Amino acid sequence: MTTLTIRGGRPLQGTIRVGGRKNATLPLIAATLLADGTSRLENVPQIHDVKVYRNLLTGLGARVDWDPVNGNLTVHTDGVRPGEPDYHLASSIRASYYLLGVMLARYGEASVPMPGGDNIGHRPVDQHIKGLTALGAEVWVDRGIIRARARRLRGTSVYLDIISVGATIQVMLAASLAEGTTVIQNCAREPHVVAVANFINACGGKVTGAGTDTIRVRGVERLVGATHTVIPDDIEAGTWMMAAAMTQGDVTLQNVIPTHITPIIAKLREAGVEIHELGDAVRVIGRGRPKAINVKTLPYPGFPTDAQSQMTAMLSLAEGTSYVTETLYEDRFRFVPELVRMGAEIRVEGRTAIVKGVERLYGAPVEATDIRAGAALVIAGLAAEGETTIYGMEHVQRGYEKLEQKLLALGADAKMQRQGAAVV
Repeated sequence: MTTLTIRGGRPLQGTIRVGGRKNATLPLIAATLLADGTSRLENVPQIHDVKVYRNLLTGLGARVDWDPVNGNLTVHTDGVRPGEPDYHLASSIRASYYLLGVMLARYGEASVPMPGGDNIGHRPVDQHIKGLTALGAEVWVDRGIIRARARRLRGTSVYLDIISVGATIQVMLAASLAEGTTVIQNCAREPHVVAVANFINACGGKVTGAGTDTIRVRGVERLVGATHTVIPDDIEAGTWMMAAAMTQGDVTLQNVIPTHITPIIAKLREAGVEIHELGDAVRVIGRGRPKAINVKTLPYPGFPTDAQSQMTAMLSLAEGTSYVTETLYEDRFRFVPELVRMGAEIRVEGRTAIVKGVERLYGAPVEATDIRAGAALVIAGLAAEGETTIYGMEHVQRGYEKLEQKLLALGADAKMQRQGAAVV
C-alpha cells in the first residue's frame, strides 16, 4: 500500500504543468492497434494506467517504446495478433474494454476480461455490447470474459440509450474499419471523444461530428499510424485549482485549455475564487474562505462527476451551506466519512451531499477508495491543521502524474511512501 503524509496549513504557491488527459490517453493507446505501422503519442501522462496499457499491448504482440520523462509513447503494430490480454492487467482498469472494438475491427475477433477500475457505482457495458452487435458482431460473456467475433463489421445506425463516453468511443473505434457508414446518436460530447476522432482521422479515417450528439463514421479499408498530442487533463487542472482555493494559495497552471474547464472555472468564480485565464495557462488565487454554492454533476459540458469529490472537499471549508448533487454514479460519496474524520460537517441524503462549511479541518488518518476520492483527501490534507496520512494512494497514482513532485514544487510539506520506503 502507498501512503501520502501531509503537514497541512501551507498556502500553495508557484507554477506547475498539467499532464496529458488520462481519459484521452487510454483510448488513444488502444486506437493505435487499428493502424498499420507506427503511431506516436505525445504528452502522455506518467501514470499507473498507462503502464498497464503498455503491458497489455506488449502482450498482444505490439512493440511499445515509452519515454515517460518526455511523455512520448510509440507503438509498432506489425507484430500484433488476435489474442486474450492478461486477465489481471485488463481487469485492473476500466479502459481495457476499448481493446474489444479495436481488435474486433482489425482482426475479426476479440476477447477482453470484464473491466475493473474505481468502485463508484453501477457501470455496465451493455451499451458497448449493443453498439458492437448493431455493427454485426456476435458478442457474449464467457466466465468473466467478453468475447466478440465478426467476419466484417458493417455500418449502421446506433442510438445509445444513455450518454456514455466509453460506449461512444467504443463504437467509433469499431466503426472506423467497418464497411459503410455508421451513425452514432446520443453521443457523449467530451473533448477526449473529439481527441480520439482526430487521431482516427490523422490515421486516414473519416469521422465527423465528434463533439456533438451525432457522430458519423465512414469506414475505411486501412488506417496508417500517425502522430498525435494528448490534450491536457481537465480533471487534474481542476483538482489543482481547488487545492489553490482551499489553501488560500496562488497557483499558476501551465498546459491547460480553458474552454475544457469552463464548468469548473464558472463554479469556482461563483464561490469567490479569483481566476485569470492566460492563454494556455490559468492563475488561481484563493482569498479567504470560499462562498457556499450549489453543484450538480452532468454530462459534458456540465460540471464533471470526476471533479465532484474535490469540489465537495473545498466546500467543506466554505462560508455557509452548499448542496452537491451527484447524478451519474450512486457511490461517488464514499469518501465523505473520511472528510468527516477531518472535521467536515457533511450529510448525504440520497444523491445529494449537504455540506455545512466549517472554519478549519484537522489532520487525520484517512483512506482513498478511488482516484478522485483520494484527490479530494489530498487537497483536504493540504488545507488541514496538523498531519494527515492518506492510505491507498495507489488509487490516486492511476490518474495523477508526478503528484509528490508537484506538491513539493508548490511548497507543500508532503512525503509519499510505499511499504515503508520512500517512493522514487
